[in-house]
Amino acid sequence: MGGFSELIKSFDKTRDYIRDFFIYGLKVRNDFDRKSLRTYDDEKRRIESWFGDYVKYDRSERGQKVSITVDSGTVSENPLYKAYRSKSFTDNDIKLHFFIIDVLHNGESLTLKEIVSDIDKNYNEIFDVQTIRNKLKEYVKEGIITSGKKGKASCFRLSTDRVNEFLHDYDGLADAIKFFSETQKFGIVGNSILESARLKNNLFVMKHNYIVHTLEDIIIPEIISAIEQKKYISIISFKAKNNKINNNNQVIPMKIFSSVQTGRRYIVGYIPAVKCFHSFRLDFIKSVRTGDICDEYDSIYEKFSHDLNYCFGVSFGSGKIETTVIVFFADEKCEKFVIDRLKREKRNGVLEKIDDNLFRLTVKAFDSFEVMQWVKSFTGRIISVTGDNKYAIDRFYNDISKMYSMYGGEEQ
Repeated sequence: MGGFSELIKSFDKTRDYIRDFFIYGLKVRNDFDRKSLRTYDDEKRRIESWFGDYVKYDRSERGQKVSITVDSGTVSENPLYKAYRSKSFTDNDIKLHFFIIDVLHNGESLTLKEIVSDIDKNYNEIFDVQTIRNKLKEYVKEGIITSGKKGKASCFRLSTDRVNEFLHDYDGLADAIKFFSETQKFGIVGNSILESARLKNNLFVMKHNYIVHTLEDIIIPEIISAIEQKKYISIISFKAKNNKINNNNQVIPMKIFSSVQTGRRYIVGYIPAVKCFHSFRLDFIKSVRTGDICDEYDSIYEKFSHDLNYCFGVSFGSGKIETTVIVFFADEKCEKFVIDRLKREKRNGVLEKIDDNLFRLTVKAFDSFEVMQWVKSFTGRIISVTGDNKYAIDRFYNDISKMYSMYGGEEQ
């Protein structure tokens, strides 16, 4: 029976572990229905070893709940970056790493045959030629080694790029890397550069830093590549309510959205099977696989661009446009900031002044619930709400009534 190890060979498995405890969170032992309870214990021990003080324990009638809790505005380094350093290596991986680096340390360019011969001669170790070739290709892709030609044969040499030299030669570069190590576009790359240079981000803290995005970054290149090549993708995702795997085949990806309200990111795509657009949360996606080229991509994207005018947030609802009308009160003399906010955040809505201090906003959108989530932020200034989606309107008034009673008012 194999012993416990905090390292994992597959990064997909690492993402699953962290997703269980960070995104879904608050699991008790009996909630875990994949494989055995011992697997749950191993997962919990890995999370504890990776994230230490960020693991939170809560007692309940059902047992001890475990989650990862991080206030992103108080940490200078995204703790989820540790997930990228959890990968295990075989004995041959470790050996070949040091053998290849040592053989090429003098800066010479060597062919594959010469590298194989030197490893055999210097270390008395015999590796399959294909194994060494694959390792060299991997290091060329990573930038550790550069490739060229010696006659007709490919040759390899160590890259001359050194982190410490760049940081020394370019004043302010270290500070720039510290800043960008906590941004979405550069994150794990910047953090890895700091790690290799034995530096820490001791200058910057991001107030609104959506650290969970680092778990999604591994699938985004595949999605972007499919969009650029106008190809289908197959998405394997988890259902939000029960964490069960859900297969969504033949999705035509359009664009990646980022919610300004929650910070969550989505891939919006067209599903030919149901002939509608749909948004998939990236943190619910397990994997993405690129398919064939979509011949109708341009016409579908044209329809997407048109429908986007009726998308208040990231949801396309049922594809039916609904009208919502909200009347607001704002004192024009001393509450101009409220009116400015309505103008700034109305998106595809139409704002009209209908009387002194009264303003009417008319929004045509696919999903009235997204509109109502935003409207609630004006509670106390809302005069009336009407619209096509009766359920969304009734729910809003019911929520207001409950809140009124909760805070000491009379039941409506």
